[in-house]
Amino acid sequence: MSGDKPVRIGAVAYDPKVVTIWEGFKEYFAKKGVAIDYVLYSTYDAQVDANLSGEVDVAWNSPLAWVKSQILSHGGCRAIAMRDTDRGLTTKIIVSSRSRMGDVPDLRGGRVAVGASDSPQATLIPLEMVADSGVKPGKDCEVLYHNVMVGKHGDHVGGERDAAKALAAGRVDAACVLDANYNVFINEGTLDPGTTRVLATTEPFDHCNFTAPADAPAERVQPFLDTLLAMSFEDPAVRPFMEMEGLRKWLPGRTSGYRQLERAVQRFRFYDGAALGAGS
Repeated sequence: MSGDKPVRIGAVAYDPKVVTIWEGFKEYFAKKGVAIDYVLYSTYDAQVDANLSGEVDVAWNSPLAWVKSQILSHGGCRAIAMRDTDRGLTTKIIVSSRSRMGDVPDLRGGRVAVGASDSPQATLIPLEMVADSGVKPGKDCEVLYHNVMVGKHGDHVGGERDAAKALAAGRVDAACVLDANYNVFINEGTLDPGTTRVLATTEPFDHCNFTAPADAPAERVQPFLDTLLAMSFEDPAVRPFMEMEGLRKWLPGRTSGYRQLERAVQRFRFYDGAALGAGS
């Protein structure tokens, strides 16, 4: 691709390490003969608009940004790649170990702490499970949001951590946390070992993906995708950046893992009740 315009990748600046990661990836791709550049956005909404307008060729999207992309494009986007760690995640609704609650319906009349209002894993997906149990969030149970860095779709775990702190302080009856973060919060001391237990666990879901419009020119997207999927964790030149991005291997994208989030977006009319596009 020598002499061609670099493939433009959109990413959301939820943490200073994002610059370090993409500077490392940019150098790696250049050595492989594929010129890329990255554009940072402060919110996923801005990034979705940029991807659909052609400002960037590929967007490194949150699951909610993927769903919005499909809504706005009427199912006209492709999930081309994702991390190995983006597949099969779960969220846990946790309660005090002294709680008498035995199942999700017992949250009726209680207070539930969640992450940011736009967090798929710490808010929308677990509240969808609560609603499925017959308990209407905001009506049958109070929902306490922790709106840290809204617009970044829960990438910053501050809101989720604050939800755990609210449970630890006894201000709520339950809290919603990503499975992996539950262990982190215990290990770091946010939650004392043995003081909480799991009330319920969501069905597995998928997280981030690289999104490209279906009509994006293959001559731009395919070299990026081929080089990305060939990236090896055993390569010392790129391994530190893969570790910072939280993966060992890039995998082809799939969309079956977004169904819970799609239902939540519809149920809670998160995007004004717009009908979801196809693509699952």
